[in-house]
Amino acid sequence: MSTLIINIKELLQVRETNIEKVSGEEMKTLPSIKNAFVFIIDDTIVDFGPMENCKGINADKTINAQNKMVLPTWCDSHSHIVYAGNREQEFVDRINGLSYEDIAKRGGGILNSAETLKNTSEDALYKQSIDRVNKIIKLGTGALEIKSGYGLSTEAEIKMLRVIKRIKQDTPIKIKATFLGAHAVPKIYKENKQDYLNLIINDMLPKVAKENLADYVDVFCEKGYFSLDDTAQILNAAKQYHLRSKIHVNQFNAFGGVALAVKHNALSVDHLEELNNEDIDALRNSNTMPVALPSCSYFLSIPYTPGRKIIDAGLPLALATDYNPGSTPSGNMNFVVSTACIKMKLTPEEAINAATINGAYAMGIANNYGSITKGKKANLIITKPVPSYNYLPYSFGENNIDQVLINGELI
Repeated sequence: MSTLIINIKELLQVRETNIEKVSGEEMKTLPSIKNAFVFIIDDTIVDFGPMENCKGINADKTINAQNKMVLPTWCDSHSHIVYAGNREQEFVDRINGLSYEDIAKRGGGILNSAETLKNTSEDALYKQSIDRVNKIIKLGTGALEIKSGYGLSTEAEIKMLRVIKRIKQDTPIKIKATFLGAHAVPKIYKENKQDYLNLIINDMLPKVAKENLADYVDVFCEKGYFSLDDTAQILNAAKQYHLRSKIHVNQFNAFGGVALAVKHNALSVDHLEELNNEDIDALRNSNTMPVALPSCSYFLSIPYTPGRKIIDAGLPLALATDYNPGSTPSGNMNFVVSTACIKMKLTPEEAINAATINGAYAMGIANNYGSITKGKKANLIITKPVPSYNYLPYSFGENNIDQVLINGELI
């Protein structure tokens, strides 16, 4: 099956040769071709360029994208989209003055979601979760990382990861699975966290590895959750199963978690709402991608990741949703891109780079996703008629997506 998209007003994120990521000043450039075409065979981009070079190409299907933009689908490198129920009461509690930490201390937050998930069957959990995934595909997400972490017991964490595996098999988009047993300390281990760490290391990790349920390992490295030493224990144990890390860090406090993650060659460090100069220095000359989650800051009314500082320091930056029931009940990457521009002062070029090529890097899939490059997967967004790509983040309340192609097929 071949598809030809013609008369594209502007084709965005075109890369003649594959690159893994863009950093610093490079993020200000979004390569594009005006009045362009893209030629797809099966699930792969095989050619693109200006319309004058389109002569002689015959395709099974032709899509006329006149007055429309075409760009790669979003790569959402941080989500908790597999969860049960919701936490709308905590939303009201925060309006009435309670903080995220206050709610967690009284048994809400992650522990609330863990209790609900424990009492939800695997099939029911799958049904709720695949529905959310299908909705975000229509919003332009073509690659998604999904974490466990609302299980907090061996049985429940395995249940979550099995659901993620089913989603991998049943959805056309690229899915990466991350084991996040160290998301919070269960109540029964409150007085002896080391016993819970031992459970993660000696029971959960071996079973996750045996069933090949995870691509990565994660830890909520934060005061009140898991310390630097706790995090190091888990990362060292995960290495024997060849699980690279993606770390929650610096959401509320900066206390050395970034440097620890870099030391362990983490693929990404995510949140970073609190960031100091030592963290910036630790990220320099590393292979670790900083990931900002602006809709989490929006929802919790906490500081935004200093994306401007990160990019101006010559570093790369990725954007992701953090889709979860407690702090970001939205998987809309379009809103993430807009919020990064409005609240973090990223330019539209920087935000689109952060949500495509750099998001792909933060998932470990940049060789096949995140840009318009020959040989990459044909996961594309076709916008509605818009005046320019600046309009995409500018019109934050509109859905500017007309069509989505995943693996060369219209969704």
